[in-house]
Amino acid sequence: MTAKSRTARKRRHNRVRLKISGTPDRPRLNIYRSSKHIYAQVIDDTEGKTIVAASTVDKVVMSQIGGKNKKEQAAIVGELVAERAKSAGISNVVFDRGGFRYHGRVEALAKSARESGLKF
Repeated sequence: MTAKSRTARKRRHNRVRLKISGTPDRPRLNIYRSSKHIYAQVIDDTEGKTIVAASTVDKVVMSQIGGKNKKEQAAIVGELVAERAKSAGISNVVFDRGGFRYHGRVEALAKSARESGLKF
């Protein structure tokens, strides 16, 4: 990722964050996508705390992603973050794509989280 595209993504993310905020009733599902990994967090912005998180560097996920492509890995992370959110008593979230396009790995994670029971 070049410096120009990185600043453009941050600008897009800041523009979205002006409109989206996580509450205790409906926290924010935030996604960050690097070149190798994908990270998802459910955040309560009123307290500034992460409630649940999952990523491809998670030990639980690492054992499942061997030999899978990045979209399949993102789907596994989406399932795991949805399961963890449901066990924490969260069913509705606000989706924050982090300035990334709703395409590819971001879309796969979101669809997987929806199929696992999260509503957004």
